Amino acid sequence: MTLFYRTILPVSALLFGSVPLLVAENVADIAAADTVFLNEVVVSATKTEVNRGEIPLTISVVNREKLDASTETGVLSVLSEQVPGLFVTEKGVTGYGISDGSAGAVSIHGVGGVGRVLMLFDGQPMWAGIFGHNIADAYVTSDAQKLEVIRGPGSLLYGSNAMGGVINVITRQATADGFHGKARAMYGSFNTWKIAANAGYKKDRFNVFASLNRDQTDGQRANSDFYINNGFLKLGYEMDDHWNLSANAILADFKTNDPGTISLPIFDHWAEAIRMTYSAAINNRYDNWSGSLQLFYNHGSHKINDGWYNNPPVQMPPLADQPRDYFFRSEDSHGGFALYESYHWAENSSVTVGVDAKRWGGHAWNANNDGTTSEIIDKTVDELAAYAVIQQAFCEKWTVNAGLRLENNENYGNEWVPQAGVTYQLNDLASFKASFSKGFRSPNLKELYLPFPKNNPDLKPERMNNFDFSYLQSIGDKFHFELTAYYAKGENLIDLTFGQFGPDALVNVGKFTNTGIDFAATYVVSPTLRAVLNYSYLDSDVKLTTAPKHKLFANLDYSFGKWKIEPNVQYINDLYLGAGDNYDSYALVNCKIAYQPTPAIRLFLDGKNLTDASYQTYYGYPLPGAVILGGIDVRF
Repeated sequence: MTLFYRTILPVSALLFGSVPLLVAENVADIAAADTVFLNEVVVSATKTEVNRGEIPLTISVVNREKLDASTETGVLSVLSEQVPGLFVTEKGVTGYGISDGSAGAVSIHGVGGVGRVLMLFDGQPMWAGIFGHNIADAYVTSDAQKLEVIRGPGSLLYGSNAMGGVINVITRQATADGFHGKARAMYGSFNTWKIAANAGYKKDRFNVFASLNRDQTDGQRANSDFYINNGFLKLGYEMDDHWNLSANAILADFKTNDPGTISLPIFDHWAEAIRMTYSAAINNRYDNWSGSLQLFYNHGSHKINDGWYNNPPVQMPPLADQPRDYFFRSEDSHGGFALYESYHWAENSSVTVGVDAKRWGGHAWNANNDGTTSEIIDKTVDELAAYAVIQQAFCEKWTVNAGLRLENNENYGNEWVPQAGVTYQLNDLASFKASFSKGFRSPNLKELYLPFPKNNPDLKPERMNNFDFSYLQSIGDKFHFELTAYYAKGENLIDLTFGQFGPDALVNVGKFTNTGIDFAATYVVSPTLRAVLNYSYLDSDVKLTTAPKHKLFANLDYSFGKWKIEPNVQYINDLYLGAGDNYDSYALVNCKIAYQPTPAIRLFLDGKNLTDASYQTYYGYPLPGAVILGGIDVRF
């Protein structure tokens, strides 16, 4: 804890102790706080619009103002700072990658890894059909209107892969008449470029929004270069006052290189991927009825060189000691539909019923240099589910929410998923919430059938029961905070065991218990100054990678004249890195400075890890020291 006292406490004192002294005049208003407000409207927890303080689940929200202020391209980088209890692994300056050696693993309350936190785009699942994992580089801030995070199981509404939580990217659309847009260019350390442009157009009942992004870097180590091209298109049409249509298309084209660990470098380990997603929806809204029919399909094509090692310590696959004579190839898909309808008979009282179906899977093979192929897998899995959720308000203060889902997986049969909770509204500014929810995850095709490093067709689904207790309080319109305590108990956790000569077996290793607290607070000192703090504590009876014991983030947002300065600090303590008893603790001091000479132009400088701290979130992959990026935003 020495690092905590020497670094975090002095910086926190500087950030928050100086708050009353910083007052400015004639400057633009700072955007309202967005992660703890009681009256924030959310949709991810019920699929209908409801105030955050009136539902029992624990939810964080990051609004467009915070996304605009960020210099990050990926939404996961923003969430890792803004949401307590959520952590994301990193390996380089920008980009997460895929396959072995990739980062971007997300955990919520210690539950993470492959497929345990579900990524959604407008409520539709986004994950690779064979490997079951999120494609972290496909989720970019320019596409998002806001981000909603369910910190705990979301399997009642979203089924498998939502065991630990849900991240829902609610996409942007043009809302103002006419043509509007924004362009950004950034350059900085390690020859890193970030270029983006987006534009929207609205006329009468029709709207369209599109964005393009290009990120590239040489990386902080040899053989760690990365590039990605992202594209997004959204169309919308209001048929009348009650019905509207929408359609999305998303593209991600990227290549990543993995240099291996410092102690065991790897050569020619790279991956190329193209991911595409299409979705369409017809939505209705009446005085008492609302619902939607949504269709989605996402697919990808991947080409991977598994690389080779110079004198590896163990002469066995996958540790090849010479260049590979094949490329790993895969094509996967994940598609389906969701249909639901809600009836609202009174304020904060409703019933929602829905059905959804998914088919996921794909084809994997080795393409040999001699022109032949070696088949690995060609399989799909069907899932079908129905659910019902009822919410009832009574006695003006109480709201009860309960639901049940029945999901059928063709490999595992039926899975019942209950959820229940209660909210007590003390007054307009405070509420208490308690909930029980079950989460589960069915094994993916890689775990069941792919032989690298091991597979096991007899794996059972993972399951978890979770209890949350939250208190939310606003003090006037200045101070807002949330305190959450949770208890999660799981079984059948899937993990890879190791023997004398490396990976031994992929098995259901047993049970785990996670307990902890989350805290988030926002203090709006003046129209020009805001302070934000979030903290999380996790205690588990097993070793969990991607899940620090302590996580703290403190941020000041201060404007004066045409200038804006945003210093912040992030502290991570007792992060288990795997590979024995390797842990890391570190503090990162960052600062963003922006100058806006006109309403249409903003110049900015973003400094990360300004104290040049040494740290890693994945064993053997040290992250860069100080990183400086500068750029310009232009609105039109």
